[in-house]
Amino acid sequence: MNATERMMYMDLVTYLPEDILTKVDRASMAVSLEARVPLLDYRLVEFAWRLPLDFKIHRGQGKRILRLILARYVPPRLFERPKMGFNIPLGQWLRGPLRPWAEELLNPTKLQEQGIFNPAPIQQKWMEHLSGKRNRATQLWEILMFQAWQQKWT
Repeated sequence: MNATERMMYMDLVTYLPEDILTKVDRASMAVSLEARVPLLDYRLVEFAWRLPLDFKIHRGQGKRILRLILARYVPPRLFERPKMGFNIPLGQWLRGPLRPWAEELLNPTKLQEQGIFNPAPIQQKWMEHLSGKRNRATQLWEILMFQAWQQKWT
């Protein structure tokens, strides 16, 4: 097994069940939706695993066989494009329903008393975020998670 195949195997046994499939399961259950992952039928997985690596990755492009089959039925412009993921609307949530919670955790007096973070740049980012000037949700989320953890455990 070469390095690429080892990485594929690790994705199969860790990333897939512990991340992707968990997210699909939680999201579908949250709206009472039954979801299936047809390409994970064990027989298909076993078949794909036995294929030569060149059938899976060809000239740096993955999913070679699927792309060839799909091209018979669907115009390539619909699938030969970059991935388009989706994110939770964290920025909107921090400006909306999570705002009181965030403001409590980012309170400058509280931050100053804790002595871990410099409150000034955090407040600047919070104001920029609230005004819509810049989306600082990701940066603020890291601080919020630390603050929530500290509030619970100290």
